[in-house]
Amino acid sequence: MLVKIILLFLLAMVLIGMVGKLLFPDRMPRLARKKTCPRCGRPQIGRKPCDCGGKA
Repeated sequence: MLVKIILLFLLAMVLIGMVGKLLFPDRMPRLARKKTCPRCGRPQIGRKPCDCGGKA
């Protein structure tokens, strides 16, 4: 019984993921794109300039 519940939960999660990919196909690349400092290459969070002095 517990195995059935776990399998149903996992199948529901897969179904939700597939529906999400169909409805919002461009969402993941936007999240994967990160701004980096051109001078040192560290990822930038927010709008503040990098600590190294480079522009973001």
